[in-house]
Amino acid sequence: MSQALASMNTTSPVVSRERALKILSKSLYRDLRQNGYEPKQIVAVASELISLVTSDIKEDAQLV
Repeated sequence: MSQALASMNTTSPVVSRERALKILSKSLYRDLRQNGYEPKQIVAVASELISLVTSDIKEDAQLV
């Protein structure tokens, strides 16, 4: 049993973060659909998120 627990704790933080992001994305998508958002509207949300992240990256690059 302790070996099983030890092997579960060997997952790198990066892999855990990536998995969490996938779960969050699926959950957000499911919630939006259940609340009546159409796929086109969800794409608009995704596009806005990409735009915000792009702006953040550009601002960070200017500070360097």
